[in-house]
Amino acid sequence: MTSSGEPVRRIILDTDFAMGAPGSDIDDGFALALALADPAIALELVTTVNGNTDVDTATRLTAGLLERLGRPEVPIVRGAGAPLRGGGRGRDGYRAAVGAPRAHAAVEIADRVLAEPGELTVVAIGPLSNVAMALLLEPAVAGAVREIVVMGGVFLRHTNIAAMPGEFNIWCDPDAAAVVLESGAPLRFVGLDVTMQVRLTDEDAVRMAAGGRPFGAFAGACTREWIAYCDQRNPGAVAEHGSAAMHDPLAVAVVAHPQLVTWRPAQVRVETTSPVTRGVSVADLLTTDQPPVGNCRIATAVDVGAFRELFLSRISAL
Repeated sequence: MTSSGEPVRRIILDTDFAMGAPGSDIDDGFALALALADPAIALELVTTVNGNTDVDTATRLTAGLLERLGRPEVPIVRGAGAPLRGGGRGRDGYRAAVGAPRAHAAVEIADRVLAEPGELTVVAIGPLSNVAMALLLEPAVAGAVREIVVMGGVFLRHTNIAAMPGEFNIWCDPDAAAVVLESGAPLRFVGLDVTMQVRLTDEDAVRMAAGGRPFGAFAGACTREWIAYCDQRNPGAVAEHGSAAMHDPLAVAVVAHPQLVTWRPAQVRVETTSPVTRGVSVADLLTTDQPPVGNCRIATAVDVGAFRELFLSRISAL
């Protein structure tokens, strides 16, 4: 329990970390920082996956930020370097693939969740390759995990990007997303419908850098660089200029503060075969007279002000 009496949620953070790499997104770094800064969350393991950057870079950058934040003792386990399709099956196959006795994120996730049923939440903020592998290795993980919270998908809108019709994390490994959705595990999805609304601005970056805290100068510089990159890359997105979406931190925040978003049960499937609609998440909102049984809950609205207050207060203390 926290000092205010809140329960502490123990998490495994699965990430395609890229903060600190030139031209790379920053929200995974802020998600990791928030997981360490929020007293209602206990970060017990970080696993890395290919996505925003390659898995080796993600692993190295994760270690760098943990060192910067004064938490080098948090264990990191490297995971999948490629999407699920074409991979092997079975625990021995995955151990051989990574070269025993070296660990693999999927094995570590499965082992830890099964060792403490009902205790650990997996927060997946990258492609779902590691999580799907863990479920394939040990299907009992679906019943032993407290829940799986995913930053991924878009359910009430479209990306409107023909080259990437599905949200990035799902699009990178739609087969893995399908495995997770079909697993029977308790699932919550935080997608672009809500994450695009929670944003850091240039003003926030200046405030973080001016706060005098050890993390602030680095965080402010990364934020300004990423916003400038996004503005240059997307000159038509005038409404978003001068800001960057905090996709991954919202997924971390709702683990301990689910009231930040509105949840709705849904039956979600992912397109895995068509190149035209690869990674598209199709959500049945269970509104018909004889709806299918829902397989997850999706976030449909967000309290932007409450999230910003929580996020900025926690990050500014680092």
